[in-house]
Amino acid sequence: MHFPEQDITQAADLLTTATRFLCVCHRNPDGDAIGSLLAMGLLLEQEFPGKPVGFHCVDPVPEMFHVLPGAFRVSVLPQPVPEPEGTVFVFLDSAEPKLTELHETHPQLFDGTYKSLMIDHHYSNPRFGTANLLVAEASSTCEIVTWFAERMKWPLTGDIATCLLTGVYTDTGGLLHSNVTPEVYRTVAHLCRAGGRRQQVVNAVFRTGQLSTLRLWGRVLEKITLTDEGGAISAVTEGDFRATGADYSELTGAIDYVNAVPGMRFSLILSERDGKVKGSLRTLRDDVDVSAMAGKFSGGGHRKAAGFALPGKLKPEVRWKVVEDDQSGVSSPQGE
Repeated sequence: MHFPEQDITQAADLLTTATRFLCVCHRNPDGDAIGSLLAMGLLLEQEFPGKPVGFHCVDPVPEMFHVLPGAFRVSVLPQPVPEPEGTVFVFLDSAEPKLTELHETHPQLFDGTYKSLMIDHHYSNPRFGTANLLVAEASSTCEIVTWFAERMKWPLTGDIATCLLTGVYTDTGGLLHSNVTPEVYRTVAHLCRAGGRRQQVVNAVFRTGQLSTLRLWGRVLEKITLTDEGGAISAVTEGDFRATGADYSELTGAIDYVNAVPGMRFSLILSERDGKVKGSLRTLRDDVDVSAMAGKFSGGGHRKAAGFALPGKLKPEVRWKVVEDDQSGVSSPQGE
């Protein structure tokens, strides 16, 4: 993996001169967000003993990731935050400030008041950190953290490697997605040699499903509709979450099943949450760019995986069409 030497130097200098670290990932965290958050925080504690390290996210860690070392240390950002002098924020897997949901409550984190290191793999990222490690061709932020640690000659413990394996596996769909490259396989091998517990990650992410999750996914699959534009679309309301007892984080992974409908150009799941509608987009095709689709709604992501969020709620629309009965010869008007 290629890092511009200037970016490496800036990141190293920033971390070396800090007196405390606050690591932050995006809201509604997935495996890459949680994996990179925990791994980077543990690395900083290892390499800079005596310097406090905080692990922060506006949303709780999904239950499937509770097996990861340090998972229960993740909390919301304290109010007020420490003074800027000596404080360095490390933003993980956050394509833009608003995805942390701190851009309104803590705007000083993004206006230059605080120093920050941004580590991410979304090509739409505006490089909002004081120092930035942005590698758009990487499969995951965890892959970037892995090779940054190697570049810095920071040893990986089994706990750190396990956290990093989680992000690589979740963002590649268990090494099945098209973003899997020879570099990804080298990363996985490197992490396994370092003591990463691959089977623990596989069992937690791909082979364990809560009853509430299965019920929620059932509603997602039941509601799939196909559009004339070649889209497979489903939606879940806040009522669906309440009825199934599922947390919002349990929707993660359902999009891959919607995306499996043969012949579709793209898939979309809409979900309600706290007065907003979130859209998750996926495609298996090389001639479809779902990040451009998400961009029309102020969202973003990758060519084959993207998302957006809009204020509002979902309103179902049912259309009925009465067609001619060949046996009776009677025709009726269309209605809605």
